Amino acid sequence: MSRIAVAPLTELARAFARAGKQLYLVGGSVRDELLGRPHADLDFTTDALPEEVKALVRAARPDGVYTVGERFGTVGLVFGDLHVEVTTFRAEQYEPDSRKPAVQFGTSLVEDLSRRDFTINAMARDLATGELVDPYGGLADLKARLIRAVGAAEERFAEDPLRLLRAVRFAAELGFDVEPGTRAAIIACAEKLRTISWERIRDEMNRILLSERPALGIRLLCELGLMAFIIPEMLEMRGLRDREKRHKDVFEHTLAVVQRVPPVLHLRWAALLHDIAKPATLSVTDGEVHFLGHETLGAEMSRRILGRLRLDRNTIGVVAKLVRMHLRINLYDSNWTDGAVRRLAREAGDLFDDLFIISRADVTSQRAQRVAQAARAADELEARYRALQEEADLAKITSPLNGDELMSLFGRPPGKWIAPVKDYLLSLVLDGTLEQNDKEKAAELAREFVAKMGI
Repeated sequence: MSRIAVAPLTELARAFARAGKQLYLVGGSVRDELLGRPHADLDFTTDALPEEVKALVRAARPDGVYTVGERFGTVGLVFGDLHVEVTTFRAEQYEPDSRKPAVQFGTSLVEDLSRRDFTINAMARDLATGELVDPYGGLADLKARLIRAVGAAEERFAEDPLRLLRAVRFAAELGFDVEPGTRAAIIACAEKLRTISWERIRDEMNRILLSERPALGIRLLCELGLMAFIIPEMLEMRGLRDREKRHKDVFEHTLAVVQRVPPVLHLRWAALLHDIAKPATLSVTDGEVHFLGHETLGAEMSRRILGRLRLDRNTIGVVAKLVRMHLRINLYDSNWTDGAVRRLAREAGDLFDDLFIISRADVTSQRAQRVAQAARAADELEARYRALQEEADLAKITSPLNGDELMSLFGRPPGKWIAPVKDYLLSLVLDGTLEQNDKEKAAELAREFVAKMGI
């Protein structure tokens, strides 16, 4: 078996064999082995009961033994970096409209495999003999690169509707097609996603986005009717372009951007949502298509969407900021002052490098000249940014006068008047017209600004 730590597992197999118990590598572990894909964690199934498993596994001398939801009959083992789970054969029955099975321990491997989601995950390998057990044609589907439900597809999806998303995720991870019958069943059962928690949906969405083919996954979610129950706002992007078709299709463009950014979660989410507000901001003036303010509204929509999906606050904030600023780098031209570059860098903060990634990926034009021009502009801006960064730590540049000093200078209490004064002084420092440590000059300029603006 490829990439599997043989020594401890050989001892494990011998211990079960001596006790007259079966032990099979099962599910995704077998699938990945046959595909030559790496797998750090291994899943086994056995006819031994949990208490028997606990006794038998000690012969393999694991570094640790633990239970994983003992009522489900799973015993976990740790061998260095290798994690192994051994689960007693199951015979599960699902109550209608419930994804929680009534678990019963079984005695049949084939029955255990029958409760699996897809044929490619319903294979087992005898750890002692190496024999492949494949009662549902998983190997054939693996060779045909197909995702096919085990048995009656609608029954499998009714048992646990999260399997609807798992089908898409496996397609995106493996580059497989969804078998027509399974595809039809997904469409028929799509509404069952309403019964699944947002947290479980979020986890599958994250895995789809981090897969090798996120664009394929997003396209499938829309085609199969699943996106309507996850991010319905995305459906409005499909086919969105002007009548003369001079403007690129927003949905297809989004898929291209998602595929072009590296597999980093906040980057993939930002790529997916960067144009989410274009349908709401579409306008046509003198035959020209505009999406004015879509980046600002898009940031707000991103917060709502990711909040609904229960992503963590930090990721939500980062994605929203990238969506809000995603046009800024592509607006650059050589006439920008150093101060303008400093202001952009300061506003972007730690996300400046990520902004370059999003901006470069956002150029999906078919015109080579347009792509080359955008690349040159981004390269020039990045070079100027690096040079300015070497001169001074841009993140540490602040207004020469803080809030306390301004209140003392003007003899005024705290209030909204302070922020614009500090921003004005900061802009002068960034432009190079005021030294950050020149408090006397800053005080003079602050007085002039307050008087002029009537603050």
